[in-house]
Amino acid sequence: MDIIIYGTINSVALALYALGFALVYGISRLPNFAHGALYVLSGFVAWSALNILGINYLLSILLAIAVTAIVGSVIYQFFLIRIRGMEISEIIATYAIALAILEGLRWGGFKGMTYTLPPFIEGSAAIGGISVDYQRLLTVGVGAALVAFLWLFTHKTRIGLALRGMAQDERAALMLGIDSDVMAVVAMGLGSSLAALSAMLLLPLGNIVVESGYNVLILAIAVCIVGGLGSWAGAVLAAFIIGFAQILTAVYLGSHYQMVVALLAIILTLIFKPSGIFGQQKELEERV
Repeated sequence: MDIIIYGTINSVALALYALGFALVYGISRLPNFAHGALYVLSGFVAWSALNILGINYLLSILLAIAVTAIVGSVIYQFFLIRIRGMEISEIIATYAIALAILEGLRWGGFKGMTYTLPPFIEGSAAIGGISVDYQRLLTVGVGAALVAFLWLFTHKTRIGLALRGMAQDERAALMLGIDSDVMAVVAMGLGSSLAALSAMLLLPLGNIVVESGYNVLILAIAVCIVGGLGSWAGAVLAAFIIGFAQILTAVYLGSHYQMVVALLAIILTLIFKPSGIFGQQKELEERV
């Protein structure tokens, strides 16, 4: 029972890590390697607003999500727009921005284990004889609601349909009058806000440290590669596969092997099915 419960919680956490990355790549084909840095940045913004400025916790969370969304949009508007379509340059640029953000926070004194966010709801509940704190249950509930919201947003709203059109066929979308750069800015802002939302849900379960930015990036990439780059459904399915594999590894081998599972998932996927579970990229034999 504990494997089922905590496997589900870990899977939802991985899905939250990866949704923003998958959204940006699926729409604009931009590999946003600053995703993990934006995750950590939102945590420090919320902590600073709460503890330094004395702002209400809920307003601090909303401020952190808004600031992170703006930073993501600015990254595209002032940096990525100049190298759009140059894949290697996009990776290098976003990773350089991530290093600047994370190491800038470290240089600014945000290091150690002293920075934490309080949980939304104190206490725990017993499920099948297993004690689970309310913060984790809230994370699962919000994660499920977020997936449903994204589906409705992309299928029922004008902006969402434009984003889907850009993801499916950029040239056809351009012919219909959809501005690819505007959609890319929207995608970067939305993807960054998703990273911030996942941080607000998951950071109260631990400490806000710079190193978590690198871990979140690796896990998001692993989920997206296994699920198929650009596929949101694939990312959710891959999150459950990797999430349960990590919990089983932690139970039978040790918790320090969990990151090895994610890296091994990347390697095996690239060897046996480079396009991932639901990916649209061509298989190796199709390209030869």
